[in-house]
Amino acid sequence: MSSSIEAEKTVTGWAARDSTGLLSPYAYTLRKTGAEDVLIKVLYCGICHTDLHQARNDLGMSKYPMVPGHEVVGEVVEVGAEVRRFRVGDRVGSGVIVGCCGECGPCRADVEQYCNKKIWSYNDVYVDGKPTQGGFASAMVVHQKFLVKIPSGLAPEQAGPLLCAGITVYSPLKHFGLTTGGLRGGIVGLGGVGHMGVKFAKALGHHVTVISSSDRKRAEAVDHLGADAYLVSSDEAAMAAAADTLDYIIDTVPAHHPLEPYLELLKLDGKLVLMGVINQPLQFLTPTIMLGRKSITGSFIGSVKETEEMLAFCVEKGLSSTIEVVKMEYVNEAFKRLERNDVRYRFVVDVAGSNLDASGGVELN
Repeated sequence: MSSSIEAEKTVTGWAARDSTGLLSPYAYTLRKTGAEDVLIKVLYCGICHTDLHQARNDLGMSKYPMVPGHEVVGEVVEVGAEVRRFRVGDRVGSGVIVGCCGECGPCRADVEQYCNKKIWSYNDVYVDGKPTQGGFASAMVVHQKFLVKIPSGLAPEQAGPLLCAGITVYSPLKHFGLTTGGLRGGIVGLGGVGHMGVKFAKALGHHVTVISSSDRKRAEAVDHLGADAYLVSSDEAAMAAAADTLDYIIDTVPAHHPLEPYLELLKLDGKLVLMGVINQPLQFLTPTIMLGRKSITGSFIGSVKETEEMLAFCVEKGLSSTIEVVKMEYVNEAFKRLERNDVRYRFVVDVAGSNLDASGGVELN
């Protein structure tokens, strides 16, 4: 390996400095590239609602300066001596976590996202003691275990949101046995995760009902995404008429909301799968689930193996995320629009095509 692979590299990312969440250029050094590490030039990075939560310290755990971004698509620039899965020039993806213990039950079962010692792609500390920083930057160093190849059938800007929004829906559908054709499913919330839920469920041959707080997205849900039905959660008559009709509900809403109206929609043994990161307790009356043997459960992203499987499924079915591509200098406005749900359905930052204000940083060609 060349000496450059062992040296720290200074790069530029866009970082939040405090709980205002405002991002601006920030120069920092990447951790040294180890034997099993891969240095990638970031091409695109999706904007997840969690990026907004973290940048603004909504969960009370944020450390600054923080470079967000965990829906990363990049090109391999250098590989460590023991890297066998990737070569220079490969197009790869990096998701929500970049490390795990490798020894616990979840790690041995290849569901490393549930490792209690997992390392987040940003707002965390790597094993060498350096802060992790995300994909709103010109480059990243990632252990080969936590990278996936982006299939040639997927455009790189489309692939980023699949690494979080896509796998977040695909994993529970698979794990809870909800891949059989003919099931009736509900999707609560039609944002980045929700719109992928509709696409995956339809591709699996499900009857899909989108449930939203207003009628505003009815045309998008039915005409654009192909949902079979649309319910406004405040329409008591329509909700009552739909009681006991759904086998499962994927609840993607990242804000406090009542659960009982959705539980009433489930059939016997129906499942309500929670996806939204919410920092307030949710409540329900126990008879609502007891009298139908219903389940409230959750799921967190997916494993690397599931992500690879999901990407192949997207190529097979011709699926991709619906996105709006923006430059990095627009990211603060994108955060504001995301907060008011003014995006259809996922922002993706064209990192490589943006001026990151690279003074003090290096360009990776």
